[in-house]
Amino acid sequence: MALIVQKYGGTSMGNTTRIKNVAQRVKRWHDHGHQVVVVVSAMSGETNRLIGLAREISNDPDPREYDQMVATGEQVSIALLAMALKDLGVDAKSMTGRQVTIKTDTTHTKARIEAIDADNLKKELDAGRVLVIAGFQGVNEFNDLTTLGRGGSDTTGVAIAAALKADECQIYTDVDGVYTTDPRVTSKAKKLDKITFEEMLEMASLGSKVLQIRSVEFAGKYKVPLRVLSSFDEGNDGAFDDEFKQTVGTLITADEGDDMERAVISGIAFNRDEAKIVVLGVPDRPGIASAILSPIGKANIEVDMIIQNMSENGVTDFSFTVPRGDFDKAMKILNEQVKDDIGATAVIGASDVVKVSIVGVGMRSHAGVASKMFETLASENINLQMISTSEIKVSVLIKEEHLEKAVKSLHTAFGLDREDGESKVAGL
Repeated sequence: MALIVQKYGGTSMGNTTRIKNVAQRVKRWHDHGHQVVVVVSAMSGETNRLIGLAREISNDPDPREYDQMVATGEQVSIALLAMALKDLGVDAKSMTGRQVTIKTDTTHTKARIEAIDADNLKKELDAGRVLVIAGFQGVNEFNDLTTLGRGGSDTTGVAIAAALKADECQIYTDVDGVYTTDPRVTSKAKKLDKITFEEMLEMASLGSKVLQIRSVEFAGKYKVPLRVLSSFDEGNDGAFDDEFKQTVGTLITADEGDDMERAVISGIAFNRDEAKIVVLGVPDRPGIASAILSPIGKANIEVDMIIQNMSENGVTDFSFTVPRGDFDKAMKILNEQVKDDIGATAVIGASDVVKVSIVGVGMRSHAGVASKMFETLASENINLQMISTSEIKVSVLIKEEHLEKAVKSLHTAFGLDREDGESKVAGL
């Protein structure tokens, strides 16, 4: 039989009824002879509640004490799930990050995992127990509790799967897999049976919210097979076969396979959290990009798409995008600290823009993908403000009002539409 790591998010653990449903699912896997490790998040809304309490006490909570507090949400979850499993006759044991010994660096609130005591876990599993482990947390060299940042439970699950060399890491959430695009934008979105780590990483970084980026990076680095499933679909346990020849959920793997070579585009991602800034009349000389972007970087503002226009008479325009929430801050920095120093004529911007991206490993071996994207958007009278590309993706910046039209037209143009036009996403 196999060693399975299952991760359940806050929605799946949202109340005691759902926790009991999770216990029933875990029991079925255990009853089929599999060794099972379960990683859980805090109950839905609990982490936000705890953060709110901290903010009521202090506008700038001490990082160590903040971690001590917010990690308690997962401790409640593991105890409740272990109780539910024991009531079903399953020998279960809850474990915090410290009890597992998930070693992290010393950074509080966004620690990175350095090592996991796999031997400790294997002894418990060999004794026939189901292990229920708190996600999102670990312990540093000073024996202080640390947290991995929001979404860190996915990373915990993947890291434990890597340490145990698990056959599969299953991420249970409120959707039944990874879709070609957000079904809330087009009902013709279809679930993918398989996608590569590269594609999933691109889609996650470009706006897809199914998986946390760090967890996908970790899985790709250690070649941990990931499967995204819905915890609300009672029929997605598959056949419990040793080779995992299941058709449920979406498998994220390093193997591209023949089918994936034929799929030129696997999905369309979009990100509404975008704002565009243009520095006009910039002198075209060495070091000008650094002079513009260094103050932005020092303010901890991330820069995404960048374009510098061709120079005319030694003057050019410099455009880039930042997260929408940092737009006002970035504009203030450029107007007060940069514009006059570099001799620019003006700084303008817009926050009513979105980034739309097509993603697919098939782009490596198919020409004309970008031009097809541009022709499709042009036929819908959608103007492209910025363009960026990589080996397996093309992104464009457009006005937000055109988002739905752009996604739907591209989804159809690249042959991604479901024939029945019905979404299987829970709650939609």
